[in-house]
Amino acid sequence: MPDIASAATGSAPHESPEHGTVPGPAAGAGPTSADATLIRMAHVESLLPLDGVTVVTLEQAVAAPLASRHLADLGARVIKVERPDGGDFARAYDEAVHGTGAHFVWLNRGKESLAVDLKSAEGRDIVQTLIASADVFLQNLAPGAAARLCLGSDELRAAHPGLVTVDLSGYGTGGPFEQRKAYDMLIQAESGLISITGTPDDAVKTGIPTADIASGMYCAQAVLAALLRRYRTGEGAAIEVSMLESTVEWMGHSLYTQMYTGQQPPRMGVSHVSIAPYDSYPTRDGQILIGVQSDGGWRALTTVLGVPELTDDPRFATNMSRVENRAACDAAVADRTRLWTTAELDAKLADAGIPAAQIKQLGDVADHPQLAARDRWRTVGTPFAQVKALLPPATFGDVEASMGDVPALGAQTAALLAEAGYAPADVDRLADAGVVRLGG
Repeated sequence: MPDIASAATGSAPHESPEHGTVPGPAAGAGPTSADATLIRMAHVESLLPLDGVTVVTLEQAVAAPLASRHLADLGARVIKVERPDGGDFARAYDEAVHGTGAHFVWLNRGKESLAVDLKSAEGRDIVQTLIASADVFLQNLAPGAAARLCLGSDELRAAHPGLVTVDLSGYGTGGPFEQRKAYDMLIQAESGLISITGTPDDAVKTGIPTADIASGMYCAQAVLAALLRRYRTGEGAAIEVSMLESTVEWMGHSLYTQMYTGQQPPRMGVSHVSIAPYDSYPTRDGQILIGVQSDGGWRALTTVLGVPELTDDPRFATNMSRVENRAACDAAVADRTRLWTTAELDAKLADAGIPAAQIKQLGDVADHPQLAARDRWRTVGTPFAQVKALLPPATFGDVEASMGDVPALGAQTAALLAEAGYAPADVDRLADAGVVRLGG
């Protein structure tokens, strides 16, 4: 990566064994502040935060691909190592997006696909060669599988001290659950998330893969932190992220409630155990969600609903009293909300600054006026057609995220092998032997 920090501060750079120049301790006078500003201006418009960073991944399903896709969006080069026979199995979860799995399209834009058989010594040599010049190696294989392929963190970091390795697993190293299979639903169950999700009658898992997303986000966060530290010290890092621990971290409020009151938080549907009114309420043509978190908000709501006398009703005067009298409070609100259509009431509540929302179907979300007004949709390629893709949530004011195409299986194999020094005849030989797969 360009050593902007070193140039701008006057730090004396030092060399990391295989991973470029990193800032070192300050050594004498550096450029003036004006010089530093010019240096930054010369780079800032063309640079994404991770321009120049290379990530090699052995990933499949959701969690690790989510992490590396976020790194790709930030400018990293992501080389995705896949099986020649079928690749990442998320490719075939379904055929929702022009014949490709929706999960795969969501999670794999902007990556390069290298299809290689890691059961062969030559295949492992190819990946080792790529890792030698990479900044990050990320894997979410079954426990112990990476080490059996000579791609374990200890072995890689002994050879490449500047490398950042990330091992993502279901339960982490050690402990009685280490070797267990770990899927999102199972982690949601073990973390207690399912126990507090749903209605009083039925526990359910969340509608999205929460455990996968949580652990993937922590992987991406840890990589960014490790790279920042490496550019200060020259040292890489060995990072471990478990799906269980990631999801339990997100359970903090409910877990503290149970640990220090002895009470299991009840399942509340769309409602909230500590706030009222906070639920779905009927309208003339459907329903609307209303969430009032303060007594001032309650006062505003009763005014909009035309029942100001409820503001100081002792049953509803404070949030605690409203929670204690939740059924009566919800009934009083519902008696009034059903007088308007959903759109009418939504507009009235928005004008009054009262938190409310319509329950959108996914077709409505794809055409959401807020996303359109903020120009959040772009187009990316897939192996079969162009598709819409949402810009990443974090928006940089000076540069737009990188949103490359979703790769066909093995689409970049030949180019990557050539880059690694393999002659065309060797590439053909490896393909004929089934060690690699070329093209789509």
